[in-house]
Amino acid sequence: MSANPNDEQHEQHTFEATGAGASLTYPMQCSALRKGGHVVIKGRPCKIVDMSTSKTGKHGHAKVNLTAIDIFTGKKLEDLSPSTHNMEVPNVTRQEYQFLYEDDGFLYLITADGTEKNDVKLPEGDLGAQIKKYENDGVEAVVTVISAMGEEACISVKEAPKGNQ
Repeated sequence: MSANPNDEQHEQHTFEATGAGASLTYPMQCSALRKGGHVVIKGRPCKIVDMSTSKTGKHGHAKVNLTAIDIFTGKKLEDLSPSTHNMEVPNVTRQEYQFLYEDDGFLYLITADGTEKNDVKLPEGDLGAQIKKYENDGVEAVVTVISAMGEEACISVKEAPKGNQ
């Protein structure tokens, strides 16, 4: 039965699907993590703001104490883990888009290849106000969107460079 080519094709397809889902994070040993880098704490993608290592005793393992900020919510999270253990690190990407307009709490953006993107929420606070001001003043703007673990958020906006068209 295993000689059937359809079985092999099905197995290969399943493998590809598994590989695609696994790319949200990758493992890294605690001792290799660095301040300013990223880590997953309590299932959330975070940026490490402080870390310290401590010996626990004669036969204990060194422990790494991590303090990190959730890259989407801004909440502070902490974790303590043996330095020899692996922790998940999120694949974080930053992408710039041309800002078109805001509608019903969502940004309408254009990718570099001309595709429209309209699933990024208008950020709250000063950043959201700055984006609205650019829109109201008719200023061409570029927004930076950060993506990790299936979430996205606009993290900055700037005036588009002149003569770029």
